[in-house]
Amino acid sequence: MSNPQDDEVLGKAYDHRLAMRLLTYLRPYRKTVALAIPVITGTAIFELLALNLTMAAVDLFLKPPDGGNLGLFSRGLRAAFDGVGLHPTPAQGVTIIGGLYLLTMIVVFTLTYVQTILLNAMGQYIMYDLRKQIFSKFQRLPLAYYDRNPVGRLTTRLTSDVDALNELFTSGFVTLFSDFFTLIGILIFLLMVNWKLALVSMIIVPMLIGVTYWFRVNATRTYREVRTKLARINAFLQEHLSGMSTVQLFNREAREFETFDRINDEHRVINIETIFYYAVFYPAVGLISSTGVALVVWYGGGQVIQGALSLGALIFFIQAMQRFYEPIQDISDKYNILQAAMAASERVFKVIDEPLVIESPADPTALKSVRGAIEFENVWFAYKGENWVLKDVSFKAEPGETIALVGATGAGKTSITSLLMRFYDIQKGRILLDGVDIRDLDLNQLRRSFGIVLQDVTMFAGTIEDNIRLGAAWITDEQIRHAAQEVRADDFISKLPEGYKAEVKERGSTLSVGQKQLISFARALAFDPRILILDEATSSIDTETEQLIQKAIDRLLVGRTSIIVAHRLSTIQKADRIIVMHKGEIREMGTHQELLAQRGIYRRLYELQYKDQIAAESESVPASGMARPAEA
Repeated sequence: MSNPQDDEVLGKAYDHRLAMRLLTYLRPYRKTVALAIPVITGTAIFELLALNLTMAAVDLFLKPPDGGNLGLFSRGLRAAFDGVGLHPTPAQGVTIIGGLYLLTMIVVFTLTYVQTILLNAMGQYIMYDLRKQIFSKFQRLPLAYYDRNPVGRLTTRLTSDVDALNELFTSGFVTLFSDFFTLIGILIFLLMVNWKLALVSMIIVPMLIGVTYWFRVNATRTYREVRTKLARINAFLQEHLSGMSTVQLFNREAREFETFDRINDEHRVINIETIFYYAVFYPAVGLISSTGVALVVWYGGGQVIQGALSLGALIFFIQAMQRFYEPIQDISDKYNILQAAMAASERVFKVIDEPLVIESPADPTALKSVRGAIEFENVWFAYKGENWVLKDVSFKAEPGETIALVGATGAGKTSITSLLMRFYDIQKGRILLDGVDIRDLDLNQLRRSFGIVLQDVTMFAGTIEDNIRLGAAWITDEQIRHAAQEVRADDFISKLPEGYKAEVKERGSTLSVGQKQLISFARALAFDPRILILDEATSSIDTETEQLIQKAIDRLLVGRTSIIVAHRLSTIQKADRIIVMHKGEIREMGTHQELLAQRGIYRRLYELQYKDQIAAESESVPASGMARPAEA
């Protein structure tokens, strides 16, 4: 059964369009690539040179062939010795060639070191660029995108998917060139030394291709299943580690362990199947390669006996054939890297290409100063399709007014505040700020005009001071302390050993819910917005603390347009206007006293919250029927 947390397995093993797009990330580092290619080529050349030196040592000094049947390289080396007047004895010749061989391998070491540094450094820079690009896109995507994409999946885009692309750049595109160059170089040398023996040694190549094809098909399938199973494990862990308190509270440990055991076992089974294909492939390649070497020894040995081939050439063939099969096996491994990178790139580019449905207009209207006048004109909104969350909503808030939104859960209260800040765009109607449609305003100016305190406070790892300032360098330490004092957050902050420098752990785990909410009040005040939104802002604060900060909230609201979403009606009785929402529609609107007098939805909500107080007051009222104080 599919899981919504399963990662996507997209596309095919090679997509030319994606490959060309990936190559564009090499463009800023083309000088590095231009340097890496000759370094890789030089490495292959010097490795082949080492093989030829072995052949020359045998043919010139250890076992010279009868009749001077020397290979091209051996003849060239002898001519070089003659050219400088050097006629070494066998012992001297072996010493010279041994020294040349050692020098060649030192050059190979140096070139390999440079190649590794160049390619891996380039890969790290490309990963750095990609992660910046993806994170920048994440910051600009609308909230609707996060509603339909699990956080675990998006985290994978910045981590394992980018890592897969890094492996492609460091071990894929450029080093494939080295493998092909090595194959072609060895084949040319083999044909030059003895074309008949070269053809005999190539007999096993079709077998090698067949085994490689079998491995590729099965490895592709199991690789995709492994990624799916691993994604399920990650999703399960993220969900259950975050909700561990609920698991323990409801004694779900045994049940959840069984579920995890099943998911973990599925991952184990498919990994073992993958191991099977690797366990067959690599020994099979080794066996086929050994068969090729056996053919070379059989046929080449016969030619040595007949005097048609030198012993050095035979040794060269044996070494070269072993070196020839390595790139073929390496190319098979590169196929897996390529497959992983293609799937990763398609997922990464899917994020990068996600349209920004909410962005600043090309020519935004600039407000010299925000007064804070808000107007909803016949607004209709749905998160999906035509499941309307708001239906024909219209109201005004003059600068400096406080508007309260009340109603049952799901009535559309929070949707109104989200639409104000353009986290979502409406389908019908208009939302105006100071008489200008918010879709015509620059997003930065629009959102900078708002301060918001939510029921669920987001805290970041760092210090308390960092969580109030949120990186705004223009907010001074004095402003931070003043804001904290105004909302009574300073009372607990000053008692901490490090005060405002106290460390805040991930998600604010070292702070109580009430303390986090007080910090969010200080954060909103420090930014000094023209419009303030309080969305269930005091729901997690105890009654005593709420009373302490209520006066501070009143001061905070002065001179600002305020939108208050609340279930506690005690927090909104002083609002200039209360809007009662019901099933996405405005059903009532007025002051606290006006709505009580209407005896509608608001009155019922009020009586439900204060029924005990009203009952007590009713018992103390004489039978003459005087009005209750709560209604006065």
